[in-house]
Amino acid sequence: MRVKIYADGARLEDMLAASKGGTISGLTTNPTLMRQAGLTDYRGFARQVLSKITDFPISFEVFADDFPTMEKQAREIATWGANVYVKIPVTNTKGESAVPLIAKLAKEGVKLNVTAILTLQQVRAVVDALDANTPAVVSVFAGRIADTGRDPVPLMREALNICAAKPKAELLWASPREVLNIYQADEIGCHIITVTPDLLKKLSLKDKDLSQYSLETVEMFYRDATAAGFSL
Repeated sequence: MRVKIYADGARLEDMLAASKGGTISGLTTNPTLMRQAGLTDYRGFARQVLSKITDFPISFEVFADDFPTMEKQAREIATWGANVYVKIPVTNTKGESAVPLIAKLAKEGVKLNVTAILTLQQVRAVVDALDANTPAVVSVFAGRIADTGRDPVPLMREALNICAAKPKAELLWASPREVLNIYQADEIGCHIITVTPDLLKKLSLKDKDLSQYSLETVEMFYRDATAAGFSL
């Protein structure tokens, strides 16, 4: 496949396993994943990860809601390593656009991963703000788009066309819901897709014989019913 797979998570053991598995090309995380993993020391966790993973790009997100503090956090995160991308949400919680901050940081050479994008209008605004000479990632949450009953593929195709205006900007298919999304992203030429540990494991199922898979499913049901001691 042409699409680059980025491991998505906040458990150090999962991140290390993914980095050694020969499948991924980068890693991402976010405050929600960190909270779910029980983390409380953001800076300490990031430094621990970066001391062990140096060969892949890794995205760490700002968590402030006002733009001056967001900028301060972004500048610190950018100093953590040459492989670090700073994740900036496309708006704050008031719906105010982060585009001016994105333009400022990108112009200064800060590698950004602009996140939480769900509309083509947001894609256009972000791509316009990016610097032509600074690498960046445009993260469109295709999985969340699909959650609303909309097919994300046409939107992602158009987003890819928009990103072409900035050759160093890569489109990322975020929040995939199933392994099929990886193949969809690859088919349209999307640059990157984030993949959780459970979906990474399922990549081994590629081209698996469906009759054999059916039998294994029946065996699973029988095994679990027996283990539960069910009787009628």
